[in-house]
Amino acid sequence: MDPHSPYLPPAPYERAFYHGNETDPDNRSMDPVMAFRPFRDFFASWMPPGITDKDYIIAQYDGAVAYMDTCIQTLFHQLESLGILDDTIVVINSDHGETLYDHDCYFDHHGIYDNTLHVPLIIRYPAKVPAGLRVPGYNQHKDLLPTILELADIDPGDYQMDGRSLMQLVRGEVTSFESEIYLTECTWMRKHGWRTPEWKLIEALEPDFHFKPPVELYNLIQDPEENHNLAESEPELVAALRARMQAHISKREAETGLPNPMYHQGDWHGKEGVGAFKTSQQAYDALYIGGVQTAVKLQAEARK
Repeated sequence: MDPHSPYLPPAPYERAFYHGNETDPDNRSMDPVMAFRPFRDFFASWMPPGITDKDYIIAQYDGAVAYMDTCIQTLFHQLESLGILDDTIVVINSDHGETLYDHDCYFDHHGIYDNTLHVPLIIRYPAKVPAGLRVPGYNQHKDLLPTILELADIDPGDYQMDGRSLMQLVRGEVTSFESEIYLTECTWMRKHGWRTPEWKLIEALEPDFHFKPPVELYNLIQDPEENHNLAESEPELVAALRARMQAHISKREAETGLPNPMYHQGDWHGKEGVGAFKTSQQAYDALYIGGVQTAVKLQAEARK
C-alpha cells in the first residue's frame, strides 16, 4: 500500500482519522478541487461521488500512512522472528512529501514548497545509530548510499559519490552538510529556487498552471507554511539569493561539463513541439491527468 494518490486505504483505516459527514451539502471545501480542470477527471476516478469535505480526503491520506506503518511493523516482526532484527540496517525514506490542500495544489506533490521537499528519514541499526537520536541540519537523498555503505562497513573504493555519509552528523562531527540548497521542479511546472535556513526564493522559468507569480520569496522562520510572498517588498534580497543560485549553477556546469537541464527542457511537459508555455492559461489548458479510461487509452497507444 503506497501512501500516494489515489488514497485508497483499506478498512478500518479509511475512517480512522475522520468522524464527520463527508457529504455535508453545506461544506464547499471540495469545490475548488473539482474545479481544477487539469486534475478533476483523475480525482473523480477514485474519490467517492458526492464528497464535499476536503478533510475526508486528507483523512484517506492519513489512513494510508497509518496502514503503511502497520505493514512496516509486520516486517519488523518477521525480522525479529528470524533473529536478525538488530543485525539489519532498516531505512525508512520517501521520495517526496505531499500537498493535501496547500498552495492551490490539491492531493499531489508538485511544486517546491517545503511540504513537498521535506521527507522522512528514519534509520534503525542499534550497533551504530543511537536509538531516539534526532539529527538537525540539511541532508539529501544523495547522502543515503554513502551512509548505508558506512553502516555496512563497505569501502566504496574509488567510486565517486555526490553525497556524504550521515554518520558524520550522527557522531556530531558536523552539524549540516549544506547551509543552502538548489531546488528544481520539472513535472507539472518548470521552476527552480534557492533555499537557506531563513529564506526561500522560487523562480518560474515559464508560467505555471496555478497562475502563481513568476518570483516568490518566503521567510521560512516567520512564515514556515510559505503563505506570504515577499518578493515585491524585498527586491534586494531576491537579487542576492538569485545571484547565489546562479553562482551554484555555474559551478555545477563547470564541474560536470554539462548545461543546467532546467534551461534546456522545452518540451518537458510532453507536448512535442509546443516549447515553453507563454501564459499560465496556456499551461492550464494543455496539462491534464485523466481518469482510468484515459490511462488505459494512453497505455494502449504506447504499446503500438
